Parts: sequence; structure tokens; C-alpha cells
Amino acid sequence: MCGICGIVNFNGRSVVEAGLKKINKLLCHRGPDEEGYYINGKCSVGLGMSRLSIIDLATGSQPIYNENKTIAVVLNGEIYNFQELRKDLEGRHKFYTKTDTEVIVHLYEDYGVGCLEYLRGMFAFALWDEKRKRLFISGDRLGKKPLYYTRINGNFYFASEMKSFLAVSEFRKEINLEAVHYYLTYQYIPAPMTIWKNVFRLEPANFLVLNSGGNLKKERYWEIDLREKTNLTFEDAKKRLKVLLTEATKIRLNSDVPLGAFLSGGIDSSIVVGLMSEISQKPVKTFTIGFEESEYSELKFARVVAKYFGTEHHELIVKPDFLGILPKIVWHYDQPYADSSALPSFYVAEMARRNVKVALTGDGGDENFAGYLRYKAMKISSFVAPFFTPVPKAFVDWVLGKTRFLHAPDSKRFYRYIHRFIQPLKQSPGRRNLIWHAAFTTQMKNYIYSD
Repeated sequence: MCGICGIVNFNGRSVVEAGLKKINKLLCHRGPDEEGYYINGKCSVGLGMSRLSIIDLATGSQPIYNENKTIAVVLNGEIYNFQELRKDLEGRHKFYTKTDTEVIVHLYEDYGVGCLEYLRGMFAFALWDEKRKRLFISGDRLGKKPLYYTRINGNFYFASEMKSFLAVSEFRKEINLEAVHYYLTYQYIPAPMTIWKNVFRLEPANFLVLNSGGNLKKERYWEIDLREKTNLTFEDAKKRLKVLLTEATKIRLNSDVPLGAFLSGGIDSSIVVGLMSEISQKPVKTFTIGFEESEYSELKFARVVAKYFGTEHHELIVKPDFLGILPKIVWHYDQPYADSSALPSFYVAEMARRNVKVALTGDGGDENFAGYLRYKAMKISSFVAPFFTPVPKAFVDWVLGKTRFLHAPDSKRFYRYIHRFIQPLKQSPGRRNLIWHAAFTTQMKNYIYSD
């Protein structure tokens, strides 16, 4: 994890290095190994980065340039297929490092913004093109690496974290009330909105181009194709999935520093650890957090997996000081985020950092493979909902009103689930899904809102 930032001035003044360093300093926790800067006084452009060294520790310092230094790039993340790309590019370009960042520069020289089609990885990068006098910024396809941008007094700023804008004295901290509304629904703020007015987060699979006239163009370069593309049996699908997951794991193990894995003992992280164990020549370092309350602790499951795959297992039972670490978590998340998983994630990351620099996880498995209860509810509702269509809404509301006690925290969980399941059955599938995801209902929000 690195941090990148930058400034493009449109007031005729050159970027002041001290000001750029103040912005970058607020990202130093993302990249404690070194910092680097590019300042072009002619064009009033500055790029900064804080580096966590993972690949090419000796010569991978950023910014990275092309042969005549008319292009400069800073990268947060990793390009997984950089070695394959480099083999093709070496016939046309001269490389001076072994880092993955350098392939971005030369791909851009050959294909312009079309270079994104070739990149496979988790990344956010910013590239200054001196000849075209333009700034090119992009994130990865799923938005894994964050990037925020804003205009302050007409000048353009970007950074990996919003807190960097606090270093700009003219920045106005105004709450975006529309974002609060969405936060109360989703428990997070969906991009491109942020908690601050006039600050935006770059959406997944999008890029920005800022020209010398200050015009900003945003464009989407990729989206998931949901049309059916294969006709596999269940057995063939399992084999194909194993091949894909093995290859995806293998390319993520390319590193010049120690790697490990977060292991909860659930299906997702256990699969990742299993594949890492198959590929790695040494025992995988695994990390698990446990709690004294057995209801919330996953230690016993993680131990089974660690023993089966012979990992170098590390575990820690914590007595969470939630109030004590809350200010630190708030500081790192930058804006409201209500997922309680942030707490155990903090503890396991803190423990892993003492042993490794990079850790793989199983995050995203539930979303991709329908692992949450609400996905089952959606499937069941497709059969049940048609029977509710002829039932008058007034009658459904009356029944739900009579069973409002089922919302009570001390009532049985099963009955509360049934109540929550029935409530939106007369709605469209999309609306139904939204209601099941919502933390605060429209009624609750209208109750707490002022004019």
C-alpha cells in the first residue's frame, strides 16, 4: 500500500514543493519506506508519493519516467502481469528499473489511455504527459485502490486519502448532507460522493483526463459482461474455478518482501491459504484474531485450517478497546463507515505487520458467491413474492404493525428475520434488495431529519 497525491495549478503559479510535501506527509503511514516528488515549474504541476516497497526495492523509487523524461508516473498498488507486459515492451523501449510501475509509462507511450486495457492488478496511478500537457489518472477495475479529487480556488488536487486536502489552507470542510442520507441507508458513502462537499472519489474502472485548460473528462473503461458466456456442467465449473483461483493467487505472490494471509477459518480465506500452500515453497504465514467471547471468536476454525495446510500460524486473543482505537480508525477511514469488521481487521493487520509486509485475504467471496443470508432471501422471494401480489398492501401493513414487537432486540432472531423478509415482498426485486440492505428505513430517516 502506497500513497499518491498531486496538484495542478491554474493560477499561473508554480507548485511549491513545501506545499506538496505537506499534502504527502498525511499519507506517510501508507508508504513508510520513502517519498518521491515530480515538480514541473513550467506547467505548474506536482506529483508526490509515499512508497511501501514491495517489488524492486533497489531501483523502484518513484516517480518513474520514460526515456526522455517527458512522462512521469506515480503508482499506488501492483501490476500483476507486469513481467509479461515488459517482455513485449522491451523490444520498443529501454527500461531502467525492474519495477512494475515502469510498464505503465511505456504502455502509455504506445497506446495512450488505451493502456488500461492491458493492465491487470490493483492500482491507482497518476501520469503527467509533458508533450500533451495533460494529467491522466486511473483506478483499477474494481476500485480496490482509492483516489479522491477536488478543486480548491480553481486548482486541481488529488490524493489517495481525503485527509491530504486538510493540508491546503484554502480547503473548506463542508459536510455533504446528501452523502449523509446515503450513508444512513448503506452504512457507507457510495462513490463518487464523499462526506465533504466538492470532494469526489473516483469510481471503479474509471479514468480522468485533465487538460491544460482545466477541463476534466471522466470516462469508464471497463464493466462486467453479465451475458452468459459458458455452458459448463457443475463439475466442469468447479474445475474451472480451481484453475482461475490458483492462477489469481499465484500472480499475487510475486513479491520481494515476506507475504502472509489473514485466516478466519471461513471458506473464503481458507481457500486462499490452501492455494498459497500449494504454490509456496515455504509454510504460509497465517494470522488470526480471536476474542474471549466464543460466539464471536473464529480461532477454532482457523486452527483446523492452519493445521491441515501446515502453516506458520499466529493468533492473538484480544480484549478490544473499541473506544481507545476508534479515533485511529476514524482517522484512517476518512469518512463515515459503519461496518463493524473494521475493528477485527485493525487488530489482525496490526499483528500481521510485525511479521509480513503483504497479506492476502478472502474478501469479496461472499459477494461473488452469494454467501450472505440476504442472497438466499432474494432467491426465496422470487417464489414467494407472486403469492403476495394479490394481497392488499393495507392488510400486509396491518399484520406487520401487529407484529412490530418482532423488531425488539430481545426477541428471537428467527422471528425478526421473518418480519424483515415479509416487509418488502410486494415491492419490485430491486427495491426489495435495497430494503434488505438498508440500515435506516425511509421512515426512520424522515423521523430524525430536520427541515
